[in-house]
Amino acid sequence: MPTTLGWTITDWQQAYREGAEPEALISKLLDYLKGDDSAWISRLGADGFHQAMAELADQLEIVDGDLEQLPLYGIPFAVKDNIDASGFETTAACPAFAYTTQQDATVVRKLKAAGAVVIGKTNLDQFATGLVGTRSPYGAVPNSFNPKVISGGSSSGSASVVARGLVPFALGTDTAGSGRVPAGLNNLVGLKPTKGLFSINGVVPACRSLDCVSVFGLTIADTARVAEVMAGFDKADAFSRKAPNALPLDAPAIRRPGPVQRLAIPEQPEFFGDQQAEAAWNTALSQWRQLDTAGVELVPLDFSPLLELAALLYEGPWVAERHAAVQGFMADHASDMNETVRSIISKAGNFTATDTFNAQYRKEELLRQIDTLLAEVDGLLVPTAPIAPTIEAVNADPVALNSQLGTYTNFVNLADLCALAVPAGFRDDGLPFGVTLISGAWKDRELQTLASQWLNAHPTPLGATDKARPEEVVTYKPAVPTIQVAVVGAHLSGMPLNTQLTERKARLLEQTTTTPNYRLYALPNTTPPKPGLKRVEEDGAQIVLEVWEMAASEFGSFVDLIPAPLGIGNVELADGRWVNGFICEGYGFTGARDVTEFGGWRAFIKSGAATPQ
Repeated sequence: MPTTLGWTITDWQQAYREGAEPEALISKLLDYLKGDDSAWISRLGADGFHQAMAELADQLEIVDGDLEQLPLYGIPFAVKDNIDASGFETTAACPAFAYTTQQDATVVRKLKAAGAVVIGKTNLDQFATGLVGTRSPYGAVPNSFNPKVISGGSSSGSASVVARGLVPFALGTDTAGSGRVPAGLNNLVGLKPTKGLFSINGVVPACRSLDCVSVFGLTIADTARVAEVMAGFDKADAFSRKAPNALPLDAPAIRRPGPVQRLAIPEQPEFFGDQQAEAAWNTALSQWRQLDTAGVELVPLDFSPLLELAALLYEGPWVAERHAAVQGFMADHASDMNETVRSIISKAGNFTATDTFNAQYRKEELLRQIDTLLAEVDGLLVPTAPIAPTIEAVNADPVALNSQLGTYTNFVNLADLCALAVPAGFRDDGLPFGVTLISGAWKDRELQTLASQWLNAHPTPLGATDKARPEEVVTYKPAVPTIQVAVVGAHLSGMPLNTQLTERKARLLEQTTTTPNYRLYALPNTTPPKPGLKRVEEDGAQIVLEVWEMAASEFGSFVDLIPAPLGIGNVELADGRWVNGFICEGYGFTGARDVTEFGGWRAFIKSGAATPQ
């Protein structure tokens, strides 16, 4: 048994820093992989392994051995078998469809360029049609905790190999929840990005306008690291998008800049009789309400518009988009397809072009309702999967149970939201339970930051291994360019003009002081009272201030509110950093009162000595 089982990316990197060689570690891992494991469709053979090791050695030589330039050096990973990887067949879990490509999908190419090594292609619900993990001629993929229970799909194999610690991360795809449901059922992190954040060039489409490449990982930090490598605009992908320079101020909170803290939860959650899932959800809610460090507030809302939108995906004409992806193959090879998959995709013939336009209109109407519903929340918190059925139960009722599994996932891509599935403890029967955080497009990093606080407060083992979860370290990173500004007076927290910051969704980063090179003055004839900060060469002091961060797109409107003689310049902080901050024109100090002795504006106001002059 290889020592690498259950290793995170950090563990692999540490081993290489200590002198381990990829050839030794990965070859031992490949020798361990069993031939009858239904999670795999193909694995790296001897020739492919030697070629991969040679390419990795060449990469290391090019960077003169500097591992910092190869952030995923020697990290093995798996790829869902509807994503192209050179040297492997792409089957989409349909042998008659299989083809061999010499071109990597864009995301695979980026990961390999960072030093990662593809060790195999993983099983899936055929043509990524299903949330169960049983619709494959390569066999049903069992749950990593109980072989009688489904793994979830369609990215079943990718979830399984990560949960069992064979690889630290794997790629899946997500159209209706395929990158989240398997994560929830296998105690994993499942990252479903903003549509267009990762290229889908080289991916066999399910619903091309909705498809996303997803990432399964043992930790949030690992999935975040992989996401940083994969992200970026790809002109070869018609659905790739560039990140915006700004998010609209007048949009619902989920679509505005700012951290995710106020979360909508289903007012009447549906668990279809699964009492253990319901109990696990209620336990998770009580724990989320106690997550003091994140300042989380849970807001029960009526999810009816979201659930109606979800129903459109499989009950409406979007099924025709699945047919568009395989229509040529299906015309000649329908008998080679999984019966349930064929039945679902065949429903495309039930819809006309008129039906499609009417469904599009209804989608937009629902999105308007959803925007109104979510106007005052930053995100959503939902059960990842409301049920955990057995493989036998799914085989007996494959469509209805599949539909139930997608209750809280199907609407996400249609609504252009991002999502992050995270572990949330265990049910009484020993199966893992998961929750999913959801927010607006481009707020992926904000979800990761909040989720890391959750898992640090309520850690679970890594996947189905016995490895303890390390501390999750994912720092907040705003979705759009931001500007930091130091405030010293009426804009401080609780002061009269602080709303000019909060209205722009600015957030407080820290309270600190200037260097001892400043003096503070109470300016005359200002309402509300305002100070002026003056830099001096001698006889200065450290002045208390706050550093706030706001979207760069909002900074101009903020500056427009600043009256003369005040303005924005550069202020030096105690640790030597320079940030944008309030300064005062020289003429403004005429008749001003020196209040430096108080050490800051708040202390001066509290002293009672502040009166309009």
